[in-house]
Amino acid sequence: MAAQRLCGEASGMNEGSGGGGGRCGGIAVRFGGVSPGGDGFAPSALGTREHWDAVYERELHTFQEYGDKGEIWFGEESMNRLIRWMQKHKIPLDASILDIGTGNGVFLVELAKFGFSNITGIDYSPSAIQLSGSIIEKEGLSSIKLKVEDFLNLSTKLSGFHICIDKGTFDAISLNPDNAIEKRKQYVKSLSRVLKVKGFFLITSCNWTKEELLNEFSEGFELFEELPTPKFNFGGRSGNSVAALVFQKTELTNLAIFCKSPPKEGEWLVGSCFC
Repeated sequence: MAAQRLCGEASGMNEGSGGGGGRCGGIAVRFGGVSPGGDGFAPSALGTREHWDAVYERELHTFQEYGDKGEIWFGEESMNRLIRWMQKHKIPLDASILDIGTGNGVFLVELAKFGFSNITGIDYSPSAIQLSGSIIEKEGLSSIKLKVEDFLNLSTKLSGFHICIDKGTFDAISLNPDNAIEKRKQYVKSLSRVLKVKGFFLITSCNWTKEELLNEFSEGFELFEELPTPKFNFGGRSGNSVAALVFQKTELTNLAIFCKSPPKEGEWLVGSCFC
């Protein structure tokens, strides 16, 4: 039985007890038995596009009126943790990086300030991309690329990324009231499409444990490293408030199952799928 996990925007919860003003990807209650969602999560409006459109329309208005950038998902430490990992492993500053569900784009700004120069942020909410663009412009940065893009239904030919980052997007998808299980499978397919072979996927989640994430991303990915995160104690038991894992894409052959027809001889390119 998976441990019960509660995290949420509504509570303004950070990773730890300290400050940092972060929020989690949504409220998820894990039940011991089968939930209405069929996989242990109760469906929630926090898993819908309508909810996040409303959130970012509100945050865009707030930024335009007061200059407030909004909250940082999982707090500042979550950004620093990922950047420290990239520095530790000497990820080149020109490596192509995709931020999946970029929201207000604050993490993109941090990456650029640390010298990364090939950064793309996508979000399915136009207001989120407009907010990101406004914040990036105010910071005087010009090299960051932004796209309105639904990661589950990619309309542009995004591919060939060395690094893909998710802080809360997979969590939100897991709460979608409309067949969340299939949407999670489609997420893995999309990830396989955009990430280069041997590329890295960095995910931070407050809804999923390490073991559960290993199962969700078992096809075509392998665990490269678990990043340390704050622990909590409750009722005599201890656990992590979030899970932060680094996966590495293993091989091209698994991508064939995502294509409508097999590729012709010589058609495979690194990180590409000819569908």
